[in-house]
Amino acid sequence: MRSLLGALFLTAFLSGCSFTAPPYSPQVDNVAKLQDAGPVKVGEFTTAPKPRNSSDTISLRGSKMHSPINDSYSAYLADALKQELSLAEKVSNTSTTEVTGTLQKNDLDATGFSKGEGEIEARFVVTKAGTVSYDQVKSAQTTWKSSFVGSVAIPAAIQAYPALVQKLLDSLFSDPAFINALK
Repeated sequence: MRSLLGALFLTAFLSGCSFTAPPYSPQVDNVAKLQDAGPVKVGEFTTAPKPRNSSDTISLRGSKMHSPINDSYSAYLADALKQELSLAEKVSNTSTTEVTGTLQKNDLDATGFSKGEGEIEARFVVTKAGTVSYDQVKSAQTTWKSSFVGSVAIPAAIQAYPALVQKLLDSLFSDPAFINALK
């Protein structure tokens, strides 16, 4: 009975709180995928006018999760891309090849009793000296073990977000047309 009351108190306490998404960590596996790419500049990333969720917050059972990068998930995505390219030593602020993007979907669903789900979708555009050489929409989905109890479900959802972004970038880097556009 005491543990049930404790869980109910934590659930009530967590609802309405605000959290910050964990920082992005680049994947070492992507370095190999980016070896054939040339130097590239990471340009502006924006949010589509009506994405499934706003670029500023993700709602998790009444709590809000904000991006740690300029309070914007499109900026989070741009920063994640730049981290991956930096790890591969491909970032050049003077390059005439530029990657820009538009975040189109960005959502985590922590309402499931045993499983959480997330989805992200973005349009990536590569230009070379002002000419578009790549324009594709990439998406990723993820699931994670969740719980009926909010004090378990919300932290699990928060921790799932960087992995969702990693899946999206893995999809982008696995596209031979994207790598060819960066050559």
